[in-house]
Amino acid sequence: MNEGKRRILGWLGAMLLLISTTTPAQQAHSPTANGSGNPVPAAESGQADHTAPAERNPRYRICRDDVLTISFPLSPELNQKAMVEPDGFIALQSAGEIHVEGLTVPGAIEAVKKAYANTLHDPIVDIDLTDFQKPFFTVLGQVGKPGQYDLRYDITVTQAIAVAGGFAATGKTQVFLYRAVSSNWAQVREIKLKDILHGKNIAEDVHLQPGDMIFVPEKAIAKFREYVPYSVAVVPPYPTTF
Repeated sequence: MNEGKRRILGWLGAMLLLISTTTPAQQAHSPTANGSGNPVPAAESGQADHTAPAERNPRYRICRDDVLTISFPLSPELNQKAMVEPDGFIALQSAGEIHVEGLTVPGAIEAVKKAYANTLHDPIVDIDLTDFQKPFFTVLGQVGKPGQYDLRYDITVTQAIAVAGGFAATGKTQVFLYRAVSSNWAQVREIKLKDILHGKNIAEDVHLQPGDMIFVPEKAIAKFREYVPYSVAVVPPYPTTF
């Protein structure tokens, strides 16, 4: 292969890498094909506009297997409990099924009101989360106890690694934080904990959100020792003469 072809292939590879690493905010403006093959706006396809600022205090969104207690103060005969099915729907008494997965509780209340609009006049509805998915975070890689942990209080990345048993001897202090921004995209952030642990850039110690994942990579020397055989020279004892 001549030098000109090599340069062209290298340029194409760089372009493919740039396309594959396009940010979610850029992709949010691209049309998404619907079932008919026609492009639809991002808002209609259910994708969030990632150019908007992140919600400061996000409300809990209903998940599969959550249990909802639905109350009708003026029509108690319709009071019921409903479990969110694997497809995100709940079955309502005398009103069929509605999709609630991904909705906040106020959003689910409006959906239930709409479902009973032909049965009740201006219904009053209350919804309580009887059982719901507990917030969690995950720590993977070179830590003492990798796994999934309950997010019971406000903690930072360094505190989360401490919960997971701290850094293993083979772990780097340059870690990666993965945070979902939609069902198809995750934001990846590199955090240099060595600086934070030495009292520098303390503001970079990110506070975790439910569903966050931390990955602690392996040191290069650890990989070298794993795949390249090495030995320690042993000095034999000096010969003794009698």
